[in-house]
Amino acid sequence: MADNEASADRLANGTFAPGNPGKAKGTRWRQSRAAELLLEGESEALTRKAIDLAKAGDTTALRLCLERLVPVRKDRTIEFELPNVTTASDHPVALGAILAGVATGEITPAEAQALSAVLEQHRRALETADIDERLRAIEERQNG
Repeated sequence: MADNEASADRLANGTFAPGNPGKAKGTRWRQSRAAELLLEGESEALTRKAIDLAKAGDTTALRLCLERLVPVRKDRTIEFELPNVTTASDHPVALGAILAGVATGEITPAEAQALSAVLEQHRRALETADIDERLRAIEERQNG
């Protein structure tokens, strides 16, 4: 097919036509399926070989084994006491507590950033609720 021709499922610009379902959800790549077939029944032997190489000092094999035994933690719960935050005026105190937590090593900078982001979302929700309340009051005065 020439570059400027459209196929049945694509438009002339190369994008998919509206309603084209594409691949079914969960469809795996052909290469992945082929690799799985090659490895079928070999996982025990390959695992044993990786362990033997790790024990012999192969640092790549050792890292591979350790990553499978103790995966890198992506997220964790933290025990950190924030002051009660119910109004926008409580936010500076809460941010101060987060800063102090980083300074003392109680939480990591990444954890502080995540907590700050949650506080920012809370502040926005308070702000939105306040705007909505004020707008309703103005509309009531105008209509009533």
